[in-house]
Amino acid sequence: MIKRIVILAITALVILGVFCGGLAKLGYDRFTEKGRLKEARAVVIPSGQGLFHISTLLEREGIVKSSLIFRLGTRFSRKTTQLKAGEFLFPAMVSAEEAMQILIKGETVIHSMTIAEGLTTKQILKIISKDKTLVGEFTSIPKEGSLLPETYHFSLGDTRDDIIRRMTESMESTLDELWSKRIENLPFNTKKEAVILASIVERETAIPEERGLIASVFINRLVKRMRLQTDPTVIYALSDGLGVMDKPLSKKNLKTKHPYNTYTNYGLPPGAICNSGRDSIVAVLNPESSNYLYFVADGTGGHVFAKTLKEHNNNVKKWRKIEKRNNQK
Repeated sequence: MIKRIVILAITALVILGVFCGGLAKLGYDRFTEKGRLKEARAVVIPSGQGLFHISTLLEREGIVKSSLIFRLGTRFSRKTTQLKAGEFLFPAMVSAEEAMQILIKGETVIHSMTIAEGLTTKQILKIISKDKTLVGEFTSIPKEGSLLPETYHFSLGDTRDDIIRRMTESMESTLDELWSKRIENLPFNTKKEAVILASIVERETAIPEERGLIASVFINRLVKRMRLQTDPTVIYALSDGLGVMDKPLSKKNLKTKHPYNTYTNYGLPPGAICNSGRDSIVAVLNPESSNYLYFVADGTGGHVFAKTLKEHNNNVKKWRKIEKRNNQK
């Protein structure tokens, strides 16, 4: 009788073991099988969430088929405490196990922001403030010309101050590098003055090939102690640092008394008028060699250059005709 009971018990244990093994195999298969997600999707896992809330969120977002399978698989893998918060990108057909590994690795979605050359600080701050991926308010306003325009990468939750700090550091390191490579006998002595002149060059031309020649004109005028007479400085003054106006400059505007007006003041303005890119800084520190003192638009997006005022006035007349023709059209 006892022998029979022992046999029955052993048989029951074997059946139970086979049953549990089958359940485990079924659970593992469901944990590792491909999911139903049709296309890649980014999901934000909030900070401080436990396994239950994370698994529920993943199921609700369609990342995993079953929150229960995700929880069981994560617990059996002993990875419960390794799941990280942040914004993660889950590929199409991701399995529950793969989703778990993504949260363990913690490689969050990388966002990018491209700041164009020639924008003023006010314009840049407006762009950064509108980005909902970033958090926090600006604790200080950077000086005009202190930010380097380029593409910056960041993650969800990075602060706006951090982007400004990185832009400032990039400008400082770029200036340090380029300043050491400048030519001799430039008509300015400081990095600040280089930034000011570079900002003027940046606003005067959008054609890369012209920057060195535009810079040479302003440098030649500084050497001869001529007024720079550049429209963008007047626009900056009249727009309260925004850098754009809703109407063309008038002759009256050019006579406006303002420290930034280079039609009424000699030398460089007291500060930059925008945030210039690396190429414009290179242009003023290593300008092309020329005898040009004037330039005016040529009607094709570029400029025509002149050595004398007479030649320049003739070029201006040609431009006025082109301008009038365009306005009539």
